Amino acid sequence: MSEKTPLVTDDDFYALTPRGAAEIQGARTTLSSLALELLVRMDGTTSVAQLRAGRPATPFDEIACTLSILLRDKFICYATPSGTDALEFDGLRGIGQSPARYARCAKASYDADAGLKSLERHGYFVRIARRPATRPMLPKDRPPRALVVEDELHLAKFLKHFLGFEGFEVRLAGDREAIAHALIEPPAPDLVLLDVVLPDANGFNVLQRIRRDENLHTVPVMMLTAETTRQSVIKGLACGADGYITKPFHTDILVNAIQTMFGLRHGRICPWAYI
Repeated sequence: MSEKTPLVTDDDFYALTPRGAAEIQGARTTLSSLALELLVRMDGTTSVAQLRAGRPATPFDEIACTLSILLRDKFICYATPSGTDALEFDGLRGIGQSPARYARCAKASYDADAGLKSLERHGYFVRIARRPATRPMLPKDRPPRALVVEDELHLAKFLKHFLGFEGFEVRLAGDREAIAHALIEPPAPDLVLLDVVLPDANGFNVLQRIRRDENLHTVPVMMLTAETTRQSVIKGLACGADGYITKPFHTDILVNAIQTMFGLRHGRICPWAYI
């Protein structure tokens, strides 16, 4: 690596910088899905070894390179988890083994516990959106179509009204039957806003179905949900979501996220729709 690219080791711990926190709360990002996942998991108590254990199919060099870039660009910084030193030697002295060896074992156990706790932590609010690799564009010869999968009636109606104001034709689906019908009945949507917790369905399963469908797999999907654990955010990104916004949210966050997914910048999403 060059001098400008920091070296990454399994024993390193990282935490988000203000810039990193802003990147996952600003509804606009150009980072890769791997970089976003790593940012979501940064809490200062999870080691690189534990991060790698969470992505066993990803080569170490790829993870290390991504972390190096995040370090270089000041999205993350080095961290020393509180209590690590005490854990390394607590109860291990005087039993005929090398303290350094026991320290490594204790530290590995600490890594695993800390990583699990970081994934289960609640209240982790995220506003992430990125442009899909397929670079979708809004149609210019008709109003774009949005499918809103949301079982809370008041929020569903609000989103229909709001997206309609932005130029979309909106369909609502709040249960398994309605979702299945909306996904197979033409015309296909240009955008899907997808809740996770539904009365008789799971939003992650719906997302996986969309990504497997020959006619829908490139449709931008934004998770719009109250599921705020790190584990849920990582699962949404890993299943192919193009964005993840936790409730409650402001409408400008949603607008910015949709603009990001379609490569737009400012103003109305579809200013031409009703001119």
